[in-house]
Amino acid sequence: MPIQSLVESDRNHLIHPVVSYRAHEARGVTVLDSADGVFLSDIEGNRLLDAFSGLWCVNTGYGHASIVEAAAKQMAKLPYATGYFHFGSEPAIELAAKLVEVTPASLQHVYFTLGGSDAVDSALRFITHYYNATGRPSKKHFIALQRGYHGSSSIGAGLTALPAFHRNFDLPLATQHHIPSPYAYRSDYADDAALISASVQALDAKVAELGPDNVAAFFCEPIQGSGGVIVPPVGWLKAMREACRKLDILFVADEVITGFGRTGPLFACQGEGVEPDLMTVAKGLTAGYAPMGAVLMSDALYQGIADGGEVFAAIGHGYTYSAHPVSAAIGLEVMRLYHEGGLLANGQAQAPRFAQGLDALLAHPLVGDSRHRGLLGALELVADKDSKRGFDASLKLPDRIAAAAYRNGLVFRAFGDNILGFAPALCYTEANFDMMFERLAKTLDDVLAQGEVRAALKGGSGFSSRAAA
Repeated sequence: MPIQSLVESDRNHLIHPVVSYRAHEARGVTVLDSADGVFLSDIEGNRLLDAFSGLWCVNTGYGHASIVEAAAKQMAKLPYATGYFHFGSEPAIELAAKLVEVTPASLQHVYFTLGGSDAVDSALRFITHYYNATGRPSKKHFIALQRGYHGSSSIGAGLTALPAFHRNFDLPLATQHHIPSPYAYRSDYADDAALISASVQALDAKVAELGPDNVAAFFCEPIQGSGGVIVPPVGWLKAMREACRKLDILFVADEVITGFGRTGPLFACQGEGVEPDLMTVAKGLTAGYAPMGAVLMSDALYQGIADGGEVFAAIGHGYTYSAHPVSAAIGLEVMRLYHEGGLLANGQAQAPRFAQGLDALLAHPLVGDSRHRGLLGALELVADKDSKRGFDASLKLPDRIAAAAYRNGLVFRAFGDNILGFAPALCYTEANFDMMFERLAKTLDDVLAQGEVRAALKGGSGFSSRAAA
């Protein structure tokens, strides 16, 4: 189909996620055509360095022949197997066992989903069932973080604390509550210990307000992704887990973004020795090669659900494509690549180069903050470094940044509040990082050269060329 015909067909028929429909109609689609390694190509032949791993997910990079082969072999042998009626498939059983082997020891059971949003939704349903089945039906309230993201399902989107996911959706629900984000750059705490203490106190206070017998669980991302890559201080995650234990509420780690080597260890929880009651994963589970997510739960939750009420009554939760054999076969090969293929080790080895490149850009007039852990990071752009004043939304700085980056052959996430998010694949080489930061510095310089942007800066001037080259 000719390019213009594709654009028109997309405009007329295909609904895109998390976008203004009218803005998309006016702009038109960018059609991606192929990918190899850490590069994308669009249908017009533009070659782009992907610094965001698709959507935080293609941790392996594109075009791994072994992943394609694993999918093709499974598709030829058994392309679908239902998990209903006591049926199963070898890849799904093996992948569940593998996940239990490599995740925190508290997690012993796996329910497969199609992605992160329905993993969160499933976790919410399991928690509700658990408390009802174990005689604590008043525990119906859930607490999460401001700026948190827990998917866009009908219930999970209420735990998400981003305005677009609530507007016109009648969310959050009355049982969904949020406490402040551990956002060091936008807070005034004396040190990391004070920030951690404030988070624990906020959780304590919210539970006391709602009543301990009414609170079911606390959900958090070890590093907040779509809320702006908010990186809490080391020790925050463990402190929040311990607080949940003292408060007798469940601790749910949403590792949909942070899992599978993104922050250094295979899971962010392992970096602090945290054992959650439940964990949600997706994205890096199959590296985006096929849809799949999972909820991992403790044995205590599993046994509570299994023995609650009539033990021979069906637990009424299931998806047609849960434990899909092709996705599971892909997941097994991706897991092999993380370990035997050296991807996890390479991500850890390249993390200092990533950190150095982001931190070097603090010298740029547009950049107020650099934050990162492993191969997950962000730059926050400000108009005034002293006051941390951001740019007015009317300037549409994220759109300017994204357009300039594309012209420079670079793809990353330009959030609406002037935060730039980065999640390079675990296969990035030093040369890939050199290219990334050269193109990123040029992008910032190109945008700074625009008169309206320069005028918005404190003092109305300032220019730095190739700050991170």
